[in-house]
Amino acid sequence: MEKIFVIGGMGAGKSTARKALVDQGLEYIDLDLIGHEILHWEIVKEDVSATFGEDVLDPDGEINRKALARKAFVSPAETRKLNRITQPRIEDAFTTKLDELEAAGCPAVVVEYSVFKSRQMSLAYLADIVIAVLAPLEVRIERAVASGFDEADVRRRIAQQITDAERIEQADVVFNNDGTKEELYNKVVNWWNEYNAAY
Repeated sequence: MEKIFVIGGMGAGKSTARKALVDQGLEYIDLDLIGHEILHWEIVKEDVSATFGEDVLDPDGEINRKALARKAFVSPAETRKLNRITQPRIEDAFTTKLDELEAAGCPAVVVEYSVFKSRQMSLAYLADIVIAVLAPLEVRIERAVASGFDEADVRRRIAQQITDAERIEQADVVFNNDGTKEELYNKVVNWWNEYNAAY
């Protein structure tokens, strides 16, 4: 089963690239979504509240993601604390989903991966292809704010991510998304059709 990882900074357009491939019939796994799902696990809620304080829980005892983000993305050290809690569980849930798709005879899967660091240090060592979606920083911030994020939070999160230069170094395919969603979508579909025809 071919594993195609889509990486890029916040607001770069990863979801558009992923949708373009899914619309061509590929299955997909959203690692952000897995990350959100595990925050509902009791053991994760216990570990997170013990590490970052009870005030990251809402009145129902669920993790308030905005409150957690304000604490976890304030510095690399705090982000590492969160990653130590979540990453092993995300990896378990991810590999289980991959195994299920492979067992079902799925020929290819798209994996949207926003916290990518490198092919050696992350889940992406499983990747056959890494696609990087890039966009100018201020454009990315504008898009993220338009989708409902707080600007200071967006800037904090972006500061914790790798740079576009590092993404280019790790990627097999690079798309610049400085135009419209439709333009990026069409670029990705064209790439996939050419890539598919070659194999």
